[in-house]
Amino acid sequence: MTQRDYEGTKKIVLMGLDNSGKTSITLSLMGLKNIPSFCSLKPTKQFFINKFKMLETEFSIWDFGGQEEFRKDYLTNFKTYIKGTDKFIYIIDIQDTKRYDQALEYLDSIVNLLEKDNSSVDFSIFLHKNDPDLSITNKELTEEIIDKLVSNLKEIIPTTFKYNLFKTSIYTIFQKSKV
Repeated sequence: MTQRDYEGTKKIVLMGLDNSGKTSITLSLMGLKNIPSFCSLKPTKQFFINKFKMLETEFSIWDFGGQEEFRKDYLTNFKTYIKGTDKFIYIIDIQDTKRYDQALEYLDSIVNLLEKDNSSVDFSIFLHKNDPDLSITNKELTEEIIDKLVSNLKEIIPTTFKYNLFKTSIYTIFQKSKV
């Protein structure tokens, strides 16, 4: 499909490292409520476009696979991929503490490209997999660790760059709360 196939639709781009939850968020945004269906998801290769209509508005969600082999291409051809984007969501898996630095580095590259292009796209960062009972299922992940991640985010993002930061979960039918 080409960019022209999506004219008149609201384009949402989801990027982040592999296994950060982009496809789960996509399915949640599309209204899928059958939680067991999320268990059989396979990694997205390159990118996948989901087009749907909700409340008289057409949307296309561009779910970019986060494997390292694809990220270089996304950054090299960034302008092409984000052309016509209304909403950009960057996803960080807060439970994957070992890859925080990698996720922040990728985010930094994206923000720099958006700033270089003077893009005014609506930009959000989702601190994803902030699931209910997280303190029980992952005792090593403390609020202090998440607070440090937020602090590191704020250090790398220029003060002039406008964005929203949310903690998200697909459980309890996808929720987000402002950070």
